[in-house]
Amino acid sequence: MKKVISFSLMLMVGLVLSQMLPAQLGDSYAELKHQIEMMLGICLAFIMINVGREFEIDKSNVKVYVKDYLVAMLAAALPWLFIAIYYILVLMPMEWWSSGEVWKETLLLSRFAAPTSAGILFSMLAAMNLQKSWIYQKAQTLAIFDDLDTIILMVPLQVAMIGELNWQMVAMLIVIFGLFFVGWRYMSRFKMRQTWYAIFTYAVLVYGGTLLIYTLTKHFFGAKGAIHIEVLLPAFIFGMVIKNRHVGGKQEERITTAISLVFMLLVGMSMPLIDMSGGASADSSESIISTVPMMSGWEIALHVLIVTILSNLGKLAPMLFYHDHSLTERLALSVGMFTRGEVGAGVIFIALGYNIGGPILLISVLTLVLNLILTIGFVYVVKHLALKSERAK
Repeated sequence: MKKVISFSLMLMVGLVLSQMLPAQLGDSYAELKHQIEMMLGICLAFIMINVGREFEIDKSNVKVYVKDYLVAMLAAALPWLFIAIYYILVLMPMEWWSSGEVWKETLLLSRFAAPTSAGILFSMLAAMNLQKSWIYQKAQTLAIFDDLDTIILMVPLQVAMIGELNWQMVAMLIVIFGLFFVGWRYMSRFKMRQTWYAIFTYAVLVYGGTLLIYTLTKHFFGAKGAIHIEVLLPAFIFGMVIKNRHVGGKQEERITTAISLVFMLLVGMSMPLIDMSGGASADSSESIISTVPMMSGWEIALHVLIVTILSNLGKLAPMLFYHDHSLTERLALSVGMFTRGEVGAGVIFIALGYNIGGPILLISVLTLVLNLILTIGFVYVVKHLALKSERAK
């Protein structure tokens, strides 16, 4: 539970710093922000390599995973769509409802609600000695597929954000689908060192590779012609081709957790300036939804609560399936997937890269914080339901 609370705290501390540091540092803040973005990219790569390492399926019997993937896809899609529709219909003027640009930006930002935090979910189920239970085994599969679905659906969203079809977009799509092919073809193939230091080194190299592609294409073709491949997918594929080997030890766990905590802090520090006076957002974003006027604190709090409820209602999708198991087990599985973590924060970081800001971004960040805090309650609910189902057998 300390880990969950720490995630929330670091995100909030980062948010506070993002509002204080620009005034304190003045012109030197621009350099700090550049360094924050680089560290964020490396930390996100580290996290996604570890997510990719956990992705293991039996390729000789793919059919057994079809149902699980469809359930995971539904559990990822429903919170995403619920929140996107809520943002559009409730927080935006009616004349924007038919705007393609507004829908693109909203769909990208609301994607934060989709991914389940596999690390938090597995840890809390293991702490309850449920490793051999159906709930644990099924949650392990669904959480990884949940993250995979988020990565896959980020591809068309990023393509949509770029705009018109050009050779750079075609090149980016070739790279993306090439990465998927490599990941599938060489899944769990390569034996590599998997200490925290080795994985951090891989993360630096993966991030450096994406940055090099962007820098070179920007140099030769200008900012509009640059090819920008988010580190989310390459890092996941890199982890996917590594033959996973658990490297235990308290030091490994502490350092891995520390990197995740730093990542949450940096996500908060990346937030643009927010004007809470009731006027327009103070950030310099060029996105349309960033021009939504800032709301009062009470309004923000209400929307955060509603968005949290909507996102978790969508995660109840597994209850509609697996009817060979009791309703109690299915509910425990669904509540277990309420957990959010680093991947959701990573989506917010990507949205910041497209200059999406304003009150809707603030609501998304605070929703992530609230969901992390509520994870403590989710744990007790899952524990109660799991024990109840075990006693009934």
